[in-house]
Amino acid sequence: MENQSNPHHLVLGELNDFLTGSVLTDTLDERYLQKIAKHLVINRGFKKADILSNIGFEVKAGDRKATIKIDFLIKFQEKIIALIKYAPGSLVTRRLSTLGLSRIIKSYQIPIAIITNGEDAEVIDGNTGKVISSGLENLPDKKSIKKQMASFLFKPVKSKIFDQASRIVYACEIDGACPCDSDVCIVE
Repeated sequence: MENQSNPHHLVLGELNDFLTGSVLTDTLDERYLQKIAKHLVINRGFKKADILSNIGFEVKAGDRKATIKIDFLIKFQEKIIALIKYAPGSLVTRRLSTLGLSRIIKSYQIPIAIITNGEDAEVIDGNTGKVISSGLENLPDKKSIKKQMASFLFKPVKSKIFDQASRIVYACEIDGACPCDSDVCIVE
């Protein structure tokens, strides 16, 4: 089988999405996404309903617009408390764009931004931008989120910071994307 929308992805058939049950194209990247979703539910204590997945999101930088895919958002007490972005390869090169995403998805700063390649992860404090832990085994769990909830600031993102974050995300996620990446759609 060949994936016409992205020839870099080896299509291995189909699989059922762990969170929704819908049928998806089975690729190596999708297998990592499924592994992360299962880990969040089975090992980190979140309910499937706590996790939003595969969300289309429009990014604007000046007059330029494009949509990208947000892999996971974790909600707790009606707030998005964590963003998880999957990307194969090096984590360090994607820290800044992941932090930027945490500043433009909602009107407030998402407290936790996570970048993962499916084998490793970096957990970033959304307010400071500092890596606070690493490894998939150290992703936040529901118990720790309950304890930390009162300390999360959910500060409104100032327009200057929003604009800067949007431009960083656009440069890294859209301008820096492979032309055949089917998760990016430039809006003319």
